[in-house]
Amino acid sequence: MRIGHGYDVHKLKQGRKCILCGVEIPSDFGPDGHSDADVPVHALIDAMLGALALGDIGTHFPPTDDKWKDANSIELLKQTYSLIDSHGYSLVNADITIVLETPYLSGYIFRMREMLAAALSAPINDISVKATTEENLGFTGDGSGISATAVVLLTEKNLQNLAI
Repeated sequence: MRIGHGYDVHKLKQGRKCILCGVEIPSDFGPDGHSDADVPVHALIDAMLGALALGDIGTHFPPTDDKWKDANSIELLKQTYSLIDSHGYSLVNADITIVLETPYLSGYIFRMREMLAAALSAPINDISVKATTEENLGFTGDGSGISATAVVLLTEKNLQNLAI
């Protein structure tokens, strides 16, 4: 089994779409970045790549490459999971925390979990998404940014059935 941890952060920008875990959240602002800037998905990608020591999101999808301009991060996640699969591993579970002062995300969490589960061909019960604020502290608390962390557990596919 392999454990991976990921972290991502982006500035918030007026007029940008707020896409989190593949779900568009109604807001006047959103994460600013080269792709769609889906911060929790970027953290999840880094966690999966880190679990197998395969680098990070910038290595595989560099922001200097116009190919990834405005890229859909759910599609990047699918490509990353295909890489994980090609190395003989599969997802056991993922746990994501989004740190954002506003908008409140509780009404969107289940849909986020559905989107991630579909992208990873995983049962929804293996995908956890949580949201929190920082009580007006720091760059997330003052509304200038968003951050997310992700932790994943991967297992070798040939060992999966032995755990049952």
